[in-house]
Amino acid sequence: MAAAIALSGRGRGLSTPNPNVGCLIVQAGHIVGRGWTQKGGRPHAEAQALAQAMERAQGATAYVTLEPCFHLSPRGPRCADLLARAGVRRVVIALRDPDPRTDGQGAAWLRDRGVIVEMGLMAPEAARAMAGFVLRQTQGRPHVTLKLGLSLDGRIALVDGSSRWITGPDARAHAHVERARHDAILVGGGTLRADAPQLDVRLAGLTDRSPRRVLLSRADAPKGWERIATPEDIATLDRVDHLLVEGGAETAAAFLRMDLVDRLLLYRAPIVVGSGLAGVGDIGLTDLADAHGRWRPIEGRALGADRLEVYERVRTA
Repeated sequence: MAAAIALSGRGRGLSTPNPNVGCLIVQAGHIVGRGWTQKGGRPHAEAQALAQAMERAQGATAYVTLEPCFHLSPRGPRCADLLARAGVRRVVIALRDPDPRTDGQGAAWLRDRGVIVEMGLMAPEAARAMAGFVLRQTQGRPHVTLKLGLSLDGRIALVDGSSRWITGPDARAHAHVERARHDAILVGGGTLRADAPQLDVRLAGLTDRSPRRVLLSRADAPKGWERIATPEDIATLDRVDHLLVEGGAETAAAFLRMDLVDRLLLYRAPIVVGSGLAGVGDIGLTDLADAHGRWRPIEGRALGADRLEVYERVRTA
């Protein structure tokens, strides 16, 4: 299942509006088929894996990160039906599908046809890998990552606004990989005016994966950009399940103030700036006790001389 979850990451930022699912077909201890949801949402991971496995799927076990779809679609067959017709003996599912068009029905369909179904293996990990889809289904909005490049003392620029470069080339390359894993990228009007950012992906082999550009502003957006007036308007962005917020300080504060940040991506450079521009503006905090227990570290590693820290929002419901 861990391998299937890793495969699902290949479709992140490409598969929307469908979830980025991963699937492995295992026969007698050997992987005979593998798949992940392709660009635009088709083919689904199960269809791709079964096409690779062919007759070796008979009697095999399928590991799939999300319950196989049950609803009918003009774009392709139901994955639950495909698995049953292929003669798969056992299906191991990580996460039950929160989409009401499936939500338990895919698993029931398979069981009714004599397929052994197990559900729940590595469900938290699968939910994290498909966080955008899960949030869109349960809360009606995309998953939001806030990215900050900071000095050790939390500055993003000198007093005069100079910010090239706070972090080194390895950290900047990693940030471009993150861009490629998101459907859209957002900045505020101040960042647009000061930096005129392109917000594209400038890594060999990934240049075709530049996300859509979104401006948080009440003013008109430039050509080639989309605009929203408030952070809550991210719910109106069509076919955006994963949103990357890159700047600036007031935009970051606005999303944090509205509790719309699900993941923090911090790139810390081993420099001290002193007087300079803070990475985040006022988020309305009046009691330090309220700041504790809200963020859980999930990753940390070196990127050249810099340090990557990743945190996720702790939510009780």
